Amino acid sequence: MSGALPEAASAAPAPMYRGMDRDRLTTAYDNTGAVADSPAWLQRWRERSATLRARPGHTLDIAYGVGERQKIDYFACGAPDAPLFVFLHGGYWQRNSRDMFSFVAEGPMARGFDVAVVGYTLAPEASLQQILDECTWAIDFLFDRIETLALNFNQRQVIVGGWSAGGHLAAALLAGEHRLKGALAISGIFDLEPIALCALNDKLGLSSDEAMRLSPLHRLSPRQAPVCAAFGEDELPELRRQSADYALAANHVGASVSLAALPRCNHFSILEELYREDGLLVRGLLDLKDR
Repeated sequence: MSGALPEAASAAPAPMYRGMDRDRLTTAYDNTGAVADSPAWLQRWRERSATLRARPGHTLDIAYGVGERQKIDYFACGAPDAPLFVFLHGGYWQRNSRDMFSFVAEGPMARGFDVAVVGYTLAPEASLQQILDECTWAIDFLFDRIETLALNFNQRQVIVGGWSAGGHLAAALLAGEHRLKGALAISGIFDLEPIALCALNDKLGLSSDEAMRLSPLHRLSPRQAPVCAAFGEDELPELRRQSADYALAANHVGASVSLAALPRCNHFSILEELYREDGLLVRGLLDLKDR
């Protein structure tokens, strides 16, 4: 009888996070792989956005910096002194662009909001800290150039929002921005620890310290503006958990974070609730405005 040990190659990978190894953790955050018709959703968004962008009356490609992606598309509803919804796109901070998300302006505009869709430099060209800084610059730019650009929004009614990685950016912005009325974080990432441990970090290059420092979960303050953290009931378990844990942590420190679980919505179909003027996310936006 041999006393040889099993070969190391046959050993299962060691768990890294909540019982998951790196491959399983990567799959746990693979929203595209989890939704079979995700390419059709992306194409639908591009087509809707192109239709909106072709209409007159919008101000597109406003440069808030010198970078190619440091631009804002501004969609005015036509009402004087309108509240402003600033939208930050998703794509795990490393893909997509603002122009394909113009369509999200449709629902808010129909309910009296102006909408600014912000672009930012993607990883790996930009670090996550730089991406967050760029979003801050864009908001500062809108406040500072309201008269120069002949914008007509109510500076006391500015709400930031975003989807997926954009949800992370929207929530993180509240930590240092006191002019914002609130944030609508849709399918957001609030704790970056698992992101830093999986394949998504190959381009982001987050250290463990950066993951902690840039996580909205660890930036909560009782003085911050209210957040609506919305997610689809048909999303991946990790995405649902992220929002739930964020709301729970907020409750512990006295921050105002409401949780909204949207029925029959996955990571992509959830944006229908922002596209439609009677959508649940548009209602959430109206609730933040009226607080």
